[in-house]
Amino acid sequence: MTLSAAIVGDNKHTLWGLSAEERTRRLALANKQDWKGADAVGANIIVNAAYVFDPLWYVHISANPGTMLTKNGVAVLAHAADAAQAKAVADAIRSETKASGLTEIAIESGATIQNKELRKRITPFVDRLIPENVTALERASYFGAYKGVTDALTKYLWPEWALMLTRVAAKIGMSPNQVTAIGFALCLYAMWLFWYGHYWLGMAAGLIFMVLDTVDGKLARCTITSSWWGNVFDHGIDLIHPPFWWFAWAVGLSAWGQGLDFATFWWIQGILLVGYVIQRLIEGQFILRNGGIHIHVWRKIDSDFRLITARRNPNMVILFVATLFQRPDIGIIAVAWWTGLSCLFHLVRLVQAEAFRVKGGTIRSWMEDPA
Repeated sequence: MTLSAAIVGDNKHTLWGLSAEERTRRLALANKQDWKGADAVGANIIVNAAYVFDPLWYVHISANPGTMLTKNGVAVLAHAADAAQAKAVADAIRSETKASGLTEIAIESGATIQNKELRKRITPFVDRLIPENVTALERASYFGAYKGVTDALTKYLWPEWALMLTRVAAKIGMSPNQVTAIGFALCLYAMWLFWYGHYWLGMAAGLIFMVLDTVDGKLARCTITSSWWGNVFDHGIDLIHPPFWWFAWAVGLSAWGQGLDFATFWWIQGILLVGYVIQRLIEGQFILRNGGIHIHVWRKIDSDFRLITARRNPNMVILFVATLFQRPDIGIIAVAWWTGLSCLFHLVRLVQAEAFRVKGGTIRSWMEDPA
């Protein structure tokens, strides 16, 4: 059955440039629901226009008929099981009370939800959409869209930079795909700079690209403008470009008088490419074998190792340090070694998971609710 959504009340204040009504409309369409606007008659999902909430709440409530999210006893979001419940919720919103007959989830209870896509468990935000709350709400929305399990640079170095750029992009009306396109141009520019040994300029261009690689996804989630093409465009660039960067870096060593001999050059490239591909295949195999669970969230050690595993960002740290000591050649060799070791770590974890399943164990994320 196709669900339908409606909003009760009127609120012209905005979050990320979106009114409560427009934000709810996008949430409904993103969840393949009919949008009824302000007409609650016949709607299943009823939203209080005075509030905004993490999209995770919308998904959760939509999946559970007869449930209602409240804040300070006021109905915020509900999934009415029938027309009578829909009317009761709409009346409760207008009177700023909670409706009876629904299972209440009070935000004050600290209820948590696992976000499998972003690999984390959180208490999603809920609050009134009023001017004095906008800055805090945008911050909560932004960090709510941030991956819980990722590399150390993305997690610790530039979240605040990316938040600032996400706000700027939303304010001037940039689309996530436009941000991705700018990042792609910088990605190609960085590769060209590496090819000619301009490592410092290349790393600067690469850093901006890596930050924008965070911004486009956050902008899409915060403004609810994710699309199939945007996902393919963004993740396609992420998937394909790293081996080209490492190849260009090795070519650029000649400009520093540190060019690798023929055999070493191709051994390094072989390890980098094969190790990168195998590591990706291991991740895909783990997901296929274990019901969509990512290898990086099986045990806490896997999440911790994701901070430093041989992906683009941690590898760039190795290259930065090596170049700081005027030895970019040692840097690319070290990246090859780290790629091989990371690949071995994930292969061992894949084998251990298979052995665990054979013994009758069920693979589940360490972040899942034990209940």
